[in-house]
Amino acid sequence: MDIMNGHQTDNHIPSILKILPIEGNIAFPNIIFPIIIHKDAYLKLIKDALAADKHIAVFTKKPSPIKKDENDLFPIGVACSILKLFRSSDGSNRVLLRGIRRIEIDNYIETKKKYKIAKINFLNEIYGNKLKSEAIIRTISDLFHQIIAISPIFPDEIEDIILSIDDPSKLADLITSALNIRISDKQNLLNELDVNKRLIKLVKFLKKEYNLIKLNAKIHNKVNSEINKNQREHFLRQQLKAIEEELGENEHSNPDIEQITKKIKRIKLSDETKEVVEKEIERLKKLHPASPDYTVITNYLDWITSLPWGKFTKKKISIDKAEKILNKDHYGMEDIKDRFIEFLSVQKLKKDAKSPILCLVGAPGVGKTSLGQSVAKAMGRKFIRFSVGGMHDEAEIRGHRKTYIGSMPGRIIQYLKRVKVANPVIMIDEVDKIGKDFLGDPSSALLEVLDPEQNNDFRDNYLEVAFDLSKITFIATANTTDTIPAALNDRMEKLHLPGYINPEKIQIAKRFLIPRQIKENGLKAKYLTFTKKVIDIIISDYTMEAGVRSLERNIAKICRKIAREFASEENKKKISISTKNIREYLGPKKIFREDILHKDEIGIVTGLAYTAYGGEVLPVEATIMPGKGIYKMTGHLGNVMKESISTAISYLRANSDKYDFKPEIFKKNDIHLHFPAAAIPKDGPSAGVSIITSVFSLLKNQKVRHDVAMTGEISLRGRVLPIGGVREKITAAKRAKIKTVILPDANENDLSKIPDNVKKGINFIFVKQIDEVLKYALSKREE
Repeated sequence: MDIMNGHQTDNHIPSILKILPIEGNIAFPNIIFPIIIHKDAYLKLIKDALAADKHIAVFTKKPSPIKKDENDLFPIGVACSILKLFRSSDGSNRVLLRGIRRIEIDNYIETKKKYKIAKINFLNEIYGNKLKSEAIIRTISDLFHQIIAISPIFPDEIEDIILSIDDPSKLADLITSALNIRISDKQNLLNELDVNKRLIKLVKFLKKEYNLIKLNAKIHNKVNSEINKNQREHFLRQQLKAIEEELGENEHSNPDIEQITKKIKRIKLSDETKEVVEKEIERLKKLHPASPDYTVITNYLDWITSLPWGKFTKKKISIDKAEKILNKDHYGMEDIKDRFIEFLSVQKLKKDAKSPILCLVGAPGVGKTSLGQSVAKAMGRKFIRFSVGGMHDEAEIRGHRKTYIGSMPGRIIQYLKRVKVANPVIMIDEVDKIGKDFLGDPSSALLEVLDPEQNNDFRDNYLEVAFDLSKITFIATANTTDTIPAALNDRMEKLHLPGYINPEKIQIAKRFLIPRQIKENGLKAKYLTFTKKVIDIIISDYTMEAGVRSLERNIAKICRKIAREFASEENKKKISISTKNIREYLGPKKIFREDILHKDEIGIVTGLAYTAYGGEVLPVEATIMPGKGIYKMTGHLGNVMKESISTAISYLRANSDKYDFKPEIFKKNDIHLHFPAAAIPKDGPSAGVSIITSVFSLLKNQKVRHDVAMTGEISLRGRVLPIGGVREKITAAKRAKIKTVILPDANENDLSKIPDNVKKGINFIFVKQIDEVLKYALSKREE
């Protein structure tokens, strides 16, 4: 609210104005004030006025508990000019107005607008005796000065503004607008056209306001005095309590302290922890239960006394029983299960052996979490799992300082309190997805937790005392090791879960997934069966994954449809899911894999690839065309695969004389290599032999055998180097009915990990040099 500078006349104000009704405020001449526009009609009124003469008439609605008509206004208002229309930060529309002159409504004018328009009359003020006016103004100035001295609600500069105003009418309006009086009283002052009478009325209101402010200040001082008195009494009582305790005369014991003391006697605390607890109890005795520090200390002592100090699950490890549990819960994974059995064997022979930190690395759905649960069951330990994926706050691991409001220990301590033993199996899930930002680095906090050399003295920020984590068996899981921080990665022993091949998925479905889904969907095994062949079709035609989650979802879908049939029919008949009716339950085939060629072709080789979804047949196509010696590559290839192509082309160019290539063939032609299924990302070095064979076939115009598949990395000297994923690649070859598979000689031992039923019918050729690959892969020239 500001006072308008200068003198305002009404020569430019129209006699017909738009009427803006307001509530809870009174407009005064010469005062600048804001109004919140709540209704669309009034917003339209302001915009129309801005587009015209920028003048409106402001009248205040009469206050009433009963909602009345918009026309129920006080008789006298103020003609105002619009200074600004704007939208505030809270989203409301506001208009800044400047009062000009007192007016009254003569008569309303009919209009189709949603707001009122009226002809107005300008009201003239009556100025009385100047000497009398000056005397009253002095009284008002003195009263207002006294009010400002004891009231903080008025700005400091308002007194200077009042002293600078000579016009008594303007002074009366300014002070009235600033006073915290009733709307009806303000309107009464606005209605008064005799300036001296208005000033006399204002003196009465100022005296009343001054007395109210004085009384309010007196009450406020009295309340503060009472508060200070209570604080003094509390301080003296605390001193008296301390004196009574020193004299042994304290008759009133604290139940919280008694309960904490009993708990401490039942647990085995370290000397350091015992000293800290005793110190906190002494502090607690000196505090009043209403004190904020009292709650902080009792919460802290409750956490300390609730932890499993020296409490362990004491159960002898049976290696035979552990093997049975692991074999019962998981099919395959022989290497992984052997490593866990070795770990359990060491734990059985050496009780104080430091537990290695094992990290299970594999694609989603291969059974990492369930394997951790089986290990806990085999050890007879309690199992805890928590995910660190997306975790950004270091305090999630280490906890917050107890001085912070709402502080708590970290996750490790919280879970130990929950399981009530100090040697559970804790699975830390998704360590490859841990975050890092301004809140700290959780992976750095995990370094201490997962280091067998340090975790016997783990100090949570909340507890601030050492807790032994060395008896805990930690198992971490990750989908890849690439994104695990280097220091954390170095502390863990990685166990790679390669994913399941089709024969293993069939067994998992028969032994675990189908029985579980039959039970969960309210069915009985005697009413529903799956043939072995149909399970293989579900795996091949409806899923593409290394694990079995999608397979279980499809089995669950079939079981739900069968459950619906049984629920709607009273006579239950046995249903067998076979190759004949599988489409009725799962719909048309969803996965389309690359078909192998049925005849020998030039420039087309059947390669084998290992992807996140398992093994796949990967055709390699090459073509040649006139050009400038450029070679192109397509098929969504990664950097390693592009380097393999460069290595293959460089090898063939360097050995042009050996293979009797014309020297200009590489300079005057472009070679294009394509890997079908272009939408699927491909990477890795194992396509090297396939690329060389494809380009060699093209340059020599010699066909490649369609029943031969191959895999292997190639060097610039033509050596065939070992690759990974042999088990999955051979399974893909078996599925594609390949008769001959060419493998690097160094991978021969990997065949021992492949089931005999997968290897049956496939001729394996092991090679060391690319010339051996070309010998077996290329068709003999027709004479």
